[in-house]
Amino acid sequence: MGFFMRWLAAFVLLASTYNPTQWNYVSWIEANYAVQLPLAVLMGLLLTVAYMIYLRATLRSIGSFGMIMVIAILAALIWVLIDWGVLTLDNPDLNLWLGIFVLSFVLGIGLSWSLVRRRLTGQADVDDLDE
Repeated sequence: MGFFMRWLAAFVLLASTYNPTQWNYVSWIEANYAVQLPLAVLMGLLLTVAYMIYLRATLRSIGSFGMIMVIAILAALIWVLIDWGVLTLDNPDLNLWLGIFVLSFVLGIGLSWSLVRRRLTGQADVDDLDE
């Protein structure tokens, strides 16, 4: 349940920033920045902080090579689904949702990797403290 919640939070973060519907930060700011600039700035800063938390945790846990590997595995899975005829890339909205899914999966794994590693190996991760 822990991984699912971390992945879901990452998915909501990415989808609330941009998605093919009108319900996202980018569309909202394009329509309302002139009349609600302070709120637009506040929401942008909150999204930036959320991205910083997710990206920092992901980079610290699996690193950039790990992020590339997860993306490569998911890209290969999508390729297999396309090859089997289960999935088609004719729909640009579906492509965008697939991209959001892949990126949110990477961020979800990044936040959960320490827990997975501890369960697999029995070793706990300890962050360096600057004291």
